Amino acid sequence: MATPTAPEPTLSVYEILWTIQGESTYVGRPCVLVRLAGCVLGCRYCDTPQAHAAGAGRAMALDEIVRAVAALDCPLVEITGGEPLDQAACPELARRLLACDFEVLVETSGCRPIDLLPPGVVRIMDVKCPSSGVADRNDWANLDRLTARDEVKFVIGDRADYEWARQVVLERALAGRCEVLFAPVYGAIDPRALAEWILADRLPVRLQVQLHKVIWGPDAQGV
Repeated sequence: MATPTAPEPTLSVYEILWTIQGESTYVGRPCVLVRLAGCVLGCRYCDTPQAHAAGAGRAMALDEIVRAVAALDCPLVEITGGEPLDQAACPELARRLLACDFEVLVETSGCRPIDLLPPGVVRIMDVKCPSSGVADRNDWANLDRLTARDEVKFVIGDRADYEWARQVVLERALAGRCEVLFAPVYGAIDPRALAEWILADRLPVRLQVQLHKVIWGPDAQGV
């Protein structure tokens, strides 16, 4: 008797789109964004709440997702969310994209172990600051899992967040491990203020603003 074939894994996908990468050191590059639905955190400043509303995503088989990405004919792909690692098949999607010679980024909140992802993925990991309301969900072991190819991001909502993030960066010697990004919460803090704090402290981090919001505005979707 033939062995039953395992069903093709699926992911709940909110959108797949071709856009300009708005964050990280890859900012400004054309990129295919695979936004998965769902997130367990609910950060206070979340700018994609629509991606984790009830019923937001649609089930897509992994091969269907890869075909949709390939049809957009762009070498750079980012898997994001929501929180992509809330879905068990996310690492397998990353593996299949790598096998097709895509350059693969995964942006994650860092509340799940990032070593679930296959080698070759660039892991862009948030460390949640106090103003997010979910700093207690940080998986601190993830900092030891970062490599030189990865990036770690702190989204700064106020001066207290900045001082907290500065302490984490210095105590953990993060700048010697990977690229460190400080980003202001859009509309909550002036990027100029954050820039001046970084300069005053000679902090070895990169200031990041959300380029997609500069280009299309803060409320635009599907970009």
